[in-house]
Amino acid sequence: MTGARIVEWSGRLFVARIDEAMGVYVRAMRYPDHTGAQRAVSARKHVALPGFACRAALLDDDTLVGFGYGYTTRPGQWWHDLVRRAVDAETAQRWLVDAFELSELHVLPEYQGIGIGRRLLTSLASAIPHAAILLSTPDTDTRAFRLYRDSGFVDLARNYLFPGDGRPFAVLGARLPLRDGR
Repeated sequence: MTGARIVEWSGRLFVARIDEAMGVYVRAMRYPDHTGAQRAVSARKHVALPGFACRAALLDDDTLVGFGYGYTTRPGQWWHDLVRRAVDAETAQRWLVDAFELSELHVLPEYQGIGIGRRLLTSLASAIPHAAILLSTPDTDTRAFRLYRDSGFVDLARNYLFPGDGRPFAVLGARLPLRDGR
């Protein structure tokens, strides 16, 4: 069941299929259904940010089973500014410059554990012209967390509480190219 193909999506194509993508997001993160519509509002804005890049995992019938996207992180962006306050000055100087913010990377639960997330991450990371890639993920032992560790991500902040989500998150960063942790 590894037959999903990884394809590059333009911002326009991502927006055209945003409801499907947010359905994957909601199921993968186990969020209430209404959070998908809320997240779609932000995601539509993200496509206009510098450095936007997106990948989709599609089955032969074009069913979306996973996606990932991000953009160049910069001061003035919500995530960047929150993370900047969560880390010390040296960490910010080393990591928050020339970096790609992986905003979302999600795979439907029934397609997790077969390499689709790794292929999405690798495809995105290999195509971006940045020195580093940054992300936040629930701060618990999940397949996603293990994937990031295997790929060379290190801790920038742990047990961080983002506004609007009561779960603690880990903020992670990796230098590019990613390590092949398979």
